[in-house]
Amino acid sequence: MTGVQVLDARRDAARGYRVDASRGERIGCVSSEWFSRPADERYLSLSELYGAVRGRSDRSRTRTVESAAIRVEASQEAPDRMMLALPGTEAPVAPTHWSFGQLASLVGAPAAYLRQLPAPLAGINLQHGLLTHRAEQVKTLEVEDGRVELRAVTGLDYGRIFDHELVDAVRRIAGNGTGDTRWKVPGVLDWSTGIYNPRVDITKDTTTLYASDRDVFLFLVDDLNPIEAGRLPDGSPDLFFRGFYCWNSEVGAKTLGIASFYLRAVCQNRNLWGVEDFEEITIRHSKYAASRFAHQAAPALERFANSSPMPFVNGIRAARERIVARSDEDRSEFLRRKGFSKAETQKVIDTVLAEEGRKPESIFDFVQGITAVARDKPHQDARLDLEERAKKLLDRAA
Repeated sequence: MTGVQVLDARRDAARGYRVDASRGERIGCVSSEWFSRPADERYLSLSELYGAVRGRSDRSRTRTVESAAIRVEASQEAPDRMMLALPGTEAPVAPTHWSFGQLASLVGAPAAYLRQLPAPLAGINLQHGLLTHRAEQVKTLEVEDGRVELRAVTGLDYGRIFDHELVDAVRRIAGNGTGDTRWKVPGVLDWSTGIYNPRVDITKDTTTLYASDRDVFLFLVDDLNPIEAGRLPDGSPDLFFRGFYCWNSEVGAKTLGIASFYLRAVCQNRNLWGVEDFEEITIRHSKYAASRFAHQAAPALERFANSSPMPFVNGIRAARERIVARSDEDRSEFLRRKGFSKAETQKVIDTVLAEEGRKPESIFDFVQGITAVARDKPHQDARLDLEERAKKLLDRAA
């Protein structure tokens, strides 16, 4: 049987899957999130995450206000505290660290400098900016949780996509994200054995479902259904899993984005290993952002979740079968024609020889060599450039 296979009991999920994490790309985006999130930003299920961000949204309101009508309040008795009196509110609201920076930026004031000043002095400068703000109006996002907080201040053209909208779109394909559907929080690679175990308890240490007062980030995999896409040099199957991560900020801290890919493993630190066929879409929170999310991002996520992996498998197979070099001269000429320098060319060839025990011959061999060289690049720009060139080679072979 070739192509996509349901693997038998000899390599079942209870025992884990042997993978070759040295191939493909390494992506550290999820690991960065995992390292930086405190315990109160980690959630154990999509329903728990959705409840938190939806509850916050239900307690919020968005308004358009005249910037000149905003009054900055600060006193000598509380030199480190500033409040804002907004039109139509009975009590002053407290700006968050993030919304204070947004407000300062909108009126052209240096937020970092203002934060160093006593609140009364900073308030005078901020009030002047509000009174002379040329755009005249701003859009606010306020939330009530014991007291009213100002979570965001944006221009009128800001198109808000609420965090719960993204989480809800994920829930429609992934249920609770805990194994009740094929999409779940990932397992862990054991580096000592090369076995990827998809069945790991979801705890605060292992979860990949995050939300803060500024953003939401989710990473899920389909790691109970491995995909066999060809064979490794030793004859064992080259196994992949489908995965995606997505993010959003309803307060304007970042765009909305979705990345989909195939990967071979996820390690304890939540690095993604052996990534192939990485695709990403982003949506800026511009005027028509909500419409673009409804018509582009959410359907794209659903298509990936429910699509057949056969195009990916066939592309890998085509790249493995397409022989483009049989001699050292062929190898050098092939890479030099693709824009690689003499030094880069030799590095790619040497890397494949070291990792595969033979020199590159097929498109897939060269792609693996290029991505392996990219992993060792200390600078992100150089690494991304090599990875993009490798992806173009693979796409042309499909």
